[in-house]
Amino acid sequence: MVETVVSIGLAVDEKMIIKKNRIQPENLKGNEKRICIVTGLHGDELEGQYVCYELTKKINENIQFLNGIVDIYPALNPLGIDSVHRGMPTFDLDMNRIFPGSENGAMPEYVAAKIIEDIDGADMCIDLHSSNIFLREIPQVRVSEEMEEKLVPYAKLLNIDFIWVHPVSTVLESTLTYNLNNKNVPTLLVEMGVGMRITKEYGDQLVKGIFNLMKEINIWTGEALEVKEPIISTEKEVEFVNAKSSGIFIPCVGILDVIKKGESMGEILNPLTGEVEERIVSPSDGMIFTLREYPVVYEGSLIARVLGGAEWRKK
Repeated sequence: MVETVVSIGLAVDEKMIIKKNRIQPENLKGNEKRICIVTGLHGDELEGQYVCYELTKKINENIQFLNGIVDIYPALNPLGIDSVHRGMPTFDLDMNRIFPGSENGAMPEYVAAKIIEDIDGADMCIDLHSSNIFLREIPQVRVSEEMEEKLVPYAKLLNIDFIWVHPVSTVLESTLTYNLNNKNVPTLLVEMGVGMRITKEYGDQLVKGIFNLMKEINIWTGEALEVKEPIISTEKEVEFVNAKSSGIFIPCVGILDVIKKGESMGEILNPLTGEVEERIVSPSDGMIFTLREYPVVYEGSLIARVLGGAEWRKK
């Protein structure tokens, strides 16, 4: 059942409408649990579109196993998706920096407040993001240290590769995930893939994990296949690799590759002179979980993140 979350007038008699698809059993008892799948806050992040499609399709094909309510929000920033714009066009705002919003505020704040109001009271929420156009990320959940005990057990069910526990100091209080967790709606921030693209295998991996999570919290009674055990790491075990030169980055490694300290990760080339500006090497033994996707780099550009420590060896 497609419902309107918020509708607001725009110029020239147009409207911005945010919709959700509510899927529920035919006969409700009144005590059903509810999970929300939200994505599309950034208009250049499209990985979630495929996840929403596959999840809706598979639930509808096996509706007899649905034991709760599933709310799917594929486009929280429809103007951004339509215009391939990360933020909200016209206002030039990052929607994920204005929560919890205000019903008495400007249009973006009003929209943010109505989104929070609609999700409030859910038993679980998954806030699905892609990376930007520059970097590729393995499927991962990012959790603040203060929410580690509450959220990591749920994150382990999602069939993702990596759980990254962040220091509280790096958590932005204006994000949707932070505000929902603050309202006691357990919310998992998932990041995977690359901006402006859809990585089907990542989507299929996550859909399998969402069914596993729904089964665990008694929203789904059908079969849930075995999921992978994720690596769990803290900020201290992550090494950042940044460019010291400008040029074209050509990698010689791939995402999820295991690498040793000093081994080559690629080169930064100068197309004008035909010279190698810089050879990029790994700062530590570890596993690559973020890798540059867009080849043009400048001094300081992030090239990769390498997970060090012992945990990566579980792969």
